[in-house]
Amino acid sequence: MEFNESQSYDWKTDGIPFGKQVILKKLKDQVIVITGASSGVGLVTARKAAAQGAKVVLAARNEDALKQLADELNRLGHEAVWVKADVGKELDVQRIADTAKEAFGGFDTWVNNAGITIFGNAMDVSDGDIRRMFDTTFWGVVYGSRAAVKHFKERGSAGALINIGSIFGDVGTVIQSTYAAAKHAVHGWTNSLRMELEAENAPVSVTLVHPGRIDTPYNEHAGNYLEEHPAHGGMIYPPDAIAEAILHAAEHPKRDMYVGSQARIASLLGTLAPRLTDKVVETYLSRTQHKNIPVESPESNALYQPGYGLQERGTNVGYVRSGSMYMKASKYPGVVAAAAIGIGALLLATAGINRRD
Repeated sequence: MEFNESQSYDWKTDGIPFGKQVILKKLKDQVIVITGASSGVGLVTARKAAAQGAKVVLAARNEDALKQLADELNRLGHEAVWVKADVGKELDVQRIADTAKEAFGGFDTWVNNAGITIFGNAMDVSDGDIRRMFDTTFWGVVYGSRAAVKHFKERGSAGALINIGSIFGDVGTVIQSTYAAAKHAVHGWTNSLRMELEAENAPVSVTLVHPGRIDTPYNEHAGNYLEEHPAHGGMIYPPDAIAEAILHAAEHPKRDMYVGSQARIASLLGTLAPRLTDKVVETYLSRTQHKNIPVESPESNALYQPGYGLQERGTNVGYVRSGSMYMKASKYPGVVAAAAIGIGALLLATAGINRRD
């Protein structure tokens, strides 16, 4: 396949010239595929994308929620189609791609958002539950990535692949240790795939979104081995912040988008001070992942069946912020770099004055 470089590439990414980079369409001209669209981040992203003029392809296991969401968007004058799919099954993922092609002639952005966690110590969670969680959280990303890349290559024009990682894909954790393993795999897959596609000059922008702790029904849908109900404590970010990062990456090639300063700090600490990070996680996260209410029956989770849909927020107990200033700043790396240089120059000047005194 020959790619039209004059239309598909620019020479900048994140404001730093280093090589050819995909040029993406404006959101209003795009078709966007969103997995896990029936609740939480996927639901918010679908509504925001449609409101900005994008055509949306909604995928999840909850058929009733998808129908209601598509009807809602279409009544508002937007264009939306839905497909019931389990992303842990490759044939289902291919049906998502086929639906986009049949309805809109293809797609421009594919968002691998679907995922599920398990609350429980690594030695307690059954092999079957781990495999089922990996089917959705890891293999769903693999299948979606392959479907998206294949489509962009066959079409011969640029597109965006956006994979949703996690703060727990950068550092390990307690209680959600099996989920952290799946997200570490997602991060490794995404980063390696990006390099391979760049090496072959493929017309694909690959973005990894690193969310902090987010206020969605994530905890209610989770598999649970705890004696208490899962819940986020401490600082939490709204799903709108991830949706904003996703839609920015759909228009602007970005390698990484960190949602919440906690996600970026955790990544840096995990690299620079791993043993300190271990101790912080062991101490803090052991007591901020549950709340003191009775546990529902194990059958109520969404590990093996669709969870309840059309809910953007969860029943968490932490402090929910209005947004992520770090994520907003990272959309404009030139401004951040200039500010950092200015602060550095000011500190150096101050140090010089103090030495002369």
